[in-house]
Amino acid sequence: MQRFACRACGATGLELVLSLGRTPLANALLTREQLGSPERRYPLDLAFCPSCTLVQITETVPAADLFSEYLYFSSYSETMLRHAQALVQRLIEERGLGPASLVIEVASNDGYLLQYYQQAGIPVLGIEPAANIARVAVAERGIPTLCEFFTRRTGERLRAEGQTADVVHAHNVLAHVSDLNDFVSGLHAVLRQSGVVVVEAPYLRDLIERCEFDTIYHEHLCYFSLTALVKLFRRHGLQVQDVERVAIHGGSLRVTVGRLESAIATPAVEVMLAEEAAWGVGSVATYREFATRVEALKASLIHVLGSIKSRGERIAAYGAAAKGSTLLNYAGIGLETLDFVVDRNPYKQGRYMPGVHLPISAPERLLEEMPEHVLLLTWNFADEILQQQAAYRKLGGRFIIPVPEVRAA
Repeated sequence: MQRFACRACGATGLELVLSLGRTPLANALLTREQLGSPERRYPLDLAFCPSCTLVQITETVPAADLFSEYLYFSSYSETMLRHAQALVQRLIEERGLGPASLVIEVASNDGYLLQYYQQAGIPVLGIEPAANIARVAVAERGIPTLCEFFTRRTGERLRAEGQTADVVHAHNVLAHVSDLNDFVSGLHAVLRQSGVVVVEAPYLRDLIERCEFDTIYHEHLCYFSLTALVKLFRRHGLQVQDVERVAIHGGSLRVTVGRLESAIATPAVEVMLAEEAAWGVGSVATYREFATRVEALKASLIHVLGSIKSRGERIAAYGAAAKGSTLLNYAGIGLETLDFVVDRNPYKQGRYMPGVHLPISAPERLLEEMPEHVLLLTWNFADEILQQQAAYRKLGGRFIIPVPEVRAA
């Protein structure tokens, strides 16, 4: 830890708080032909920076290995679409956006969010490094999309071309960035004087309090508190002017950021900063206690699944998501316990979960085979999935939700 420098402030002497072992890349779903080949595994260790409070993993996998070809499409989640549409409508009204405005989204995925601005007649620009997803955004939704990683150089180039934004969206991307200071400098460069950056990121406090250890994987390099975000943005001439907690992804922060010289922080910012200080955001003991609870949750899940298998009952899983890969590999749950995984995303069907090699099928397989239980790996979309699987549940199928505690639904 003495040699590892904090991704935000550059300090050394970070504290190791949790190790999840050596795991494969969580979204590196395998084809049948790859099953016999060795998988690359990397340490998955969580550390805390006492200097700026940023919580982060210590391994950096090259971004091109993680994101150049990607299988997560935001539009396959109805929850995500509703979330995006509501936010867009709100920002159009609050910011008075119109045909002369420009909205940019960094890590724009398949255009799931920008489509709602475009439908309202507001010019948009997506920036998405995954070539396969960028092609979908352009071909299926007509979203102008730059296929590249966003950096300071990107922001400066767009500014030189006259493409500065009234609103920049950065949803579920900041945690994926290895060079935080370069990225945030790019946001400053591309933002108009009166514009705002809207950032959403999984909230560290929710991760700790709800024992959401499975949201830790190699794509998620950082886990943010408001305390850490305020320090990061101020370093680059930006001010967090508002903050709110939103339920998406098991609990996220939404921060609105403006230029330091003109933005004024709302009382909500100071209130949350005070709450975080009282909660223990700057104390390593907070994170070590979390590690103890993670170990207990792992033991509980293994016990519950083992009891089900001892009765001769079958278990499948729902959601070939990254968090599912972390959970299965950390707990050592594979083909000896689960029969298969189902997922709505057709790009994932026919592949296999990394590390544990569980086959991925379409959700219809649940009704075809009627396993007695389904382990819900994508518990963050529990309401949506349980509603979609009403027929399976009506026939007696039971879901097992593993986080924040193991329970049946």
